[in-house]
Amino acid sequence: MKSKSGAKKRFDITGTGKIKRKHAFKSHILTKKSKKRKRNLTKFTIVDKTDAANVREMLQ
Repeated sequence: MKSKSGAKKRFDITGTGKIKRKHAFKSHILTKKSKKRKRNLTKFTIVDKTDAANVREMLQ
């Protein structure tokens, strides 16, 4: 089976097997968002466990 090419670009597997993702809402209309909010949106986070199985299937 082929991997979903969009998923390959958006997700990354950590050493412990968790799936990393970037935050949304950081691409435009940034003037009304606070510096703290924009700074926190820059960081990576872990995919929620309810979505992890679907993402893992897309990466197979």
